[in-house]
Amino acid sequence: MEKVDAVVVGSGFGGSVSAYRLAEAGQRVVLMERGQPYPPGSFPRSPAEMNKAFWDPAEGLYGMYDVWGFHGFDSVVSSGLGGGSLLYANVMLRKDEHWFVKDEEMPGGGYESWPVTRADLDPHYDVVEKMLDVTPYPLDRAPFDDTPKTHAMQDAAAELGLAWSLPPLAVSFAPERGAEPGVGLPIVDAGYGNVHGVPRRTCRLCGECDIGCNDGAKNSLDHNYLSAAKHHGADIRTSHEVKAIRPRDGGGYEVDYVHHLDLESKARKSKVQTIACDRLILAAGTYGTTYLLLKSRKNLPGLSKALGTRFSGNGDLLTFLLKAKDRNRVRPLDASRGPVITSTIRLPDELDGFPGAGRGAYIQDGGYPGFVDWMVQPLEFNKQIERAVEYLWRRFKETFKYAPDTNISKELSDLIGDGALTVSSLPLLGMGRDTADGVLELKDGRLNAEWTTKTSEEHFERLRKTMQGIADVLGADYADNPMWFRKRIITAHPLGGAPMGDHVDEGVCDAFGEVFGFPGLYIADGAAMPGPVGPNPSLTIAALADRMSTRLLEGSPVTGAGPVRETGPLGEPEGETTSLSFTEEMKGFVTYGVTDPRAGALSESKERMSFRLTITADDVARFLDEPEHTARAEGWIDNAGCGGRRDVERGWFNLFAPGGAEERRLMKYRLHFTDAEGRLRTLAGEKNVLHGPPTRIWPDTSTLYFHLYEGHVEEGEEAPVAGAGVLHIQLTDFARQLTTFRTHGPGGPGALIRFGRFFAGELWEVYGPDLT
Repeated sequence: MEKVDAVVVGSGFGGSVSAYRLAEAGQRVVLMERGQPYPPGSFPRSPAEMNKAFWDPAEGLYGMYDVWGFHGFDSVVSSGLGGGSLLYANVMLRKDEHWFVKDEEMPGGGYESWPVTRADLDPHYDVVEKMLDVTPYPLDRAPFDDTPKTHAMQDAAAELGLAWSLPPLAVSFAPERGAEPGVGLPIVDAGYGNVHGVPRRTCRLCGECDIGCNDGAKNSLDHNYLSAAKHHGADIRTSHEVKAIRPRDGGGYEVDYVHHLDLESKARKSKVQTIACDRLILAAGTYGTTYLLLKSRKNLPGLSKALGTRFSGNGDLLTFLLKAKDRNRVRPLDASRGPVITSTIRLPDELDGFPGAGRGAYIQDGGYPGFVDWMVQPLEFNKQIERAVEYLWRRFKETFKYAPDTNISKELSDLIGDGALTVSSLPLLGMGRDTADGVLELKDGRLNAEWTTKTSEEHFERLRKTMQGIADVLGADYADNPMWFRKRIITAHPLGGAPMGDHVDEGVCDAFGEVFGFPGLYIADGAAMPGPVGPNPSLTIAALADRMSTRLLEGSPVTGAGPVRETGPLGEPEGETTSLSFTEEMKGFVTYGVTDPRAGALSESKERMSFRLTITADDVARFLDEPEHTARAEGWIDNAGCGGRRDVERGWFNLFAPGGAEERRLMKYRLHFTDAEGRLRTLAGEKNVLHGPPTRIWPDTSTLYFHLYEGHVEEGEEAPVAGAGVLHIQLTDFARQLTTFRTHGPGGPGALIRFGRFFAGELWEVYGPDLT
């Protein structure tokens, strides 16, 4: 059986980022994408091509559009090298800081809870934005200033008193970073080349983003992350569809897949093949990943009961503005000029400090392709009407059946036939914080979704009312999505199904995407979202995948120890040392202006504070023998009052240092850093390990009482106290901490055993029974 370090399933925002990061680190990576590659110039345009552009292998369709129909909504996702980036509208907005809610009650019951924060993701947002070369639409430069729909949205927002902006777009308007933007200019290739080997040119303002960019101006994932992954040795396999997964005897996972060889004929039974891997990253999209886990559930005993839950459509709502007028004259909105989306209007959230505002949302201008072939092509109306009636009748029947046909790609292909008519209109795209209370499940072997707009009614009505206001300002007729009469929506942003959580009862995977109970199995796509992102979710999915990859690589086993001969007390050769390290994460509160840590943790003016430290004992033998047991502490501190995440410049950690009494030990921390305003700061704290019943072990060893001093203060020195508070290790973080222990150098296992015996022995000394 073929065996590699990592298999990545899917090439969307999660899979591409993961494949690149692992390949760059020297891992043997195989990425499997069920769809085809689409170089610039290969995307379908004619009606004859478009009716083959859907994904339904059972009907011989291997195209990009994978269309799903469920009770209450329909959904469009992508199949192809680059995943959703081939068809999305390029918007790369960060999830709003206050929208990373914790245990927030949802309408209709339940709660939404994110085990990560904006501060956790900001460094990864930075990395992804740089890789995708995001930039706002250059509205201040000719010829980009001539974009009527953008100005119309700006005018409407100003009239309605709403926040308007030009969001970052993953589109090349200039041939290279820092150059002057222009239309149709050759794009300078990146240093890692391009997986397609086809020249690209800058945006032509043709509005074709959502049907694939034939110019290569769209910075889809095949032009950056996937090209870079291939450059670093990743094995990218297209037309490879994963069918099942299971743990492998001895560790790792086995992946069953089929290779779609003949894309011109209807599917026949393809040979199922298997590949083994140490790590398996699922990034097949919300539907693909959840479906694969549900199908493979019998192979994954103990998988969380949260599988299939917390589904949402990210609040997506599509409406239209028609016949806009200005002083009884036609006001051109020209939806086909520019990228599909150029600007955004943000509706505030109660969490932003606007009482009664409701749950936040975004409204963006839409577009459609600028070519007019379908509009002028003579239609065979009799056949077209016949197709439309047949399609509508099928959908009517399926709506009232218990098990709807959830893949309607073939029907839409038939409906398009040899021609279709586009409508001159300006679409409006809404999204936001809907209620993530949907459930994905298997029904007769098919993926089924139970979700309704009812619990999100206030969200959708707020969007519709605001969109109607935009229509009024622009003198336009407002039109709902034709399916809204049955309260149906269309979503391009399905999320959830395998949500992250703080523990196995709350989520399928942890905050780093690793599946609870299955080490080495990760979820790196929209399925892991525990609720709606709010804005377009692509950037957040990519940032979470980058964060996941960092943690995964930090946990890679250290190899390379040579043969051991003459050994010392830890099993290392005489004269050589063995180091030991582990990573610890603590979270809590600080209050400035107080000196008592307990008061700082309870004050009404408290602020969140956390740190993540890697503790390293460079010489384990010396560390254990010294009375103070001193080690290095490296990492970061995160607190808004300090300006966000700040690096620890120097840090010390003492494990079970003498506490002044025979049955008292201290775990001491002293961390030097500089806040965002250039002020020197020291965090100094203690965990007080004091004799008592064994039930005290966890609270004593997981609670840090600390002071925040002005200046870089050494132990024994006095300095003004800037604040105080308490930090805790959460149980899930402690479980992760146990997996981070690493040794380097000869005699590692012996060093780890001796460290464990020392730790347990000290706890026994303090908390054990008095036998004298």
